Amino acid sequence: MNRLQQAWVWLRRIGHCRGFGIQSPSDYRFVRYVVNEHWPYYAYAELGRTDDWLRRKLGLLYVRLANELQPATVSDLVGVGEYVLAGCRKAKIGRQLVPSPDLLIAPAGADVEQLLSSCGEQSVLVVEDIGRRSQAWNQLLADGRTIVTFDLYYCGIAFFDKRRSRQHYIVNF
Repeated sequence: MNRLQQAWVWLRRIGHCRGFGIQSPSDYRFVRYVVNEHWPYYAYAELGRTDDWLRRKLGLLYVRLANELQPATVSDLVGVGEYVLAGCRKAKIGRQLVPSPDLLIAPAGADVEQLLSSCGEQSVLVVEDIGRRSQAWNQLLADGRTIVTFDLYYCGIAFFDKRRSRQHYIVNF
């Protein structure tokens, strides 16, 4: 993606910056202090020096996400385990689907039904590249098992906790 496309995506989502419009305190906190945190984390300097800008941007999000969630089990289907381990050293990372992982990171081309059936109520699902493959993301949004979702354009994050109110957020990431 070139700089002009990046700027266009950012300008289209400018009304969704830094948690504007989010009424839930926990969802606002998640967007403000996990998704859009701008302060450098302890592990940023060593990670992704040779990665392209998007992989590094998403990788640093995975560091913050793992730091926030402290997952015991992670299903990493895209190969970002080094970023997850930088955020949570105790995480056990597998390269295949496991039942009810705490964190599941999947590519956009993955089978949505298979992803949803492996997720439990406490799981968090991250699907990469939803901007280009919106059909799979729309299928995930329409499913009744997803409760809270965050559309970050480059990836989507879904929570399955049934104690929360169903909500979909667009975030300028």
